[in-house]
Amino acid sequence: MKVLVVNCGSSSLKYQLLNMENDTLMAKGLAERIGIEGSRLKHEVPGKDEVVIEKELPDHKAAFKLLSDILVDKERGVIDDMSEIAAVGHRVVHGGEKFSGSVRINDEVMKTLYDCADLAPLHNPPNIMGIEACRQLMPDVPMVGVFDTAFHQTLPDYAYIYPLPYEYYEKYGIRKYGFHGTSHKYVSLRAAQLLEKPYESLKIITCHLGNGASITAVDRGKSVETTMGFTPLEGLAMGTRCGSIDAAIVAFLMEKENMTAEQVNDILNKRSGVLGISGVSSDFRDLEQAATEGNKRAQMAINVFAYRVKSYIGSYSAVMNGVDAIVFTAGLGENSVSMREKICEGLDYLGVEIDREANNVRGREKIISKAGSKTQVLVVPTNEELMIAKETVDIIG
Repeated sequence: MKVLVVNCGSSSLKYQLLNMENDTLMAKGLAERIGIEGSRLKHEVPGKDEVVIEKELPDHKAAFKLLSDILVDKERGVIDDMSEIAAVGHRVVHGGEKFSGSVRINDEVMKTLYDCADLAPLHNPPNIMGIEACRQLMPDVPMVGVFDTAFHQTLPDYAYIYPLPYEYYEKYGIRKYGFHGTSHKYVSLRAAQLLEKPYESLKIITCHLGNGASITAVDRGKSVETTMGFTPLEGLAMGTRCGSIDAAIVAFLMEKENMTAEQVNDILNKRSGVLGISGVSSDFRDLEQAATEGNKRAQMAINVFAYRVKSYIGSYSAVMNGVDAIVFTAGLGENSVSMREKICEGLDYLGVEIDREANNVRGREKIISKAGSKTQVLVVPTNEELMIAKETVDIIG
């Protein structure tokens, strides 16, 4: 069975074609600058050189048409006909409370997605545009929506309810939703396989650490707590997002700096985090270089990030009454040897013992704790596309 996985942004279309008989990647690519001058498609087949097609793409439908053309191209394609694709899995950022799992897309589901658009105004509308365009070009192919929020629908009410007047939850759905759910589910499942233990028996803390970052407590296969909340702004300090701060700061800045709510929101999402602290960059590679050159603010940004990750690990071990494994994933989690070591330093009370030689690894699966470590520590590169494809196969049977 061949499954096409699609992730649409406002001006982009990221895709992968996977053969689910052996979970292998057949092709992947990115259409970018959709609706903008200079649009193009980057297409890659494993073992071959990347192909770049410069072509104006006025909308997502045009991007899907170009994508379908390249997939069946005699020289650069990987299939003979689009009818070989058995299903399409769409990444959707926000499913609200309506979806506790992946669903087959129909008109009723589309209506609900439109209803959820207010909860993720930057992400859901592009996701919906992509689905609509794909349905027009592939009307007979079953399609599945896989939600970033779905994995976290197992949070208990006392974990997801904010201490605000309850009427705001009833009127507007203001509550913790959590994000990166597809990634947290994939790496926690994979960690159980690597440890050769039943998923339903383990207490796992998954650390998705990239420019956007979140941590989840996975108790016997279920998400019971996570750092991101009503929006992806809550929780850890991130590349440009502030994470959790005193809410009164918003009103304080509006008054002192004569700012609008939109301006403050822009600061919290795009000018804060480690970029805001360091004044250098949102990229941790730049921060580490600056820190080695004596930049104290860059070092402070690194310390703030590591401290917050460590504090959530401690908190979530309390939530689950213990922890069996800690998993690092995403760009920083998979590749930064020093950051993993810094985070794990001082977690000996949890039984964490890092093997420095084993920890000297980037971008591949490995257990990096010592053989006798009570709490195992792993690096597991995330594969959200494969998880989406698996969910799609499960839904369409």
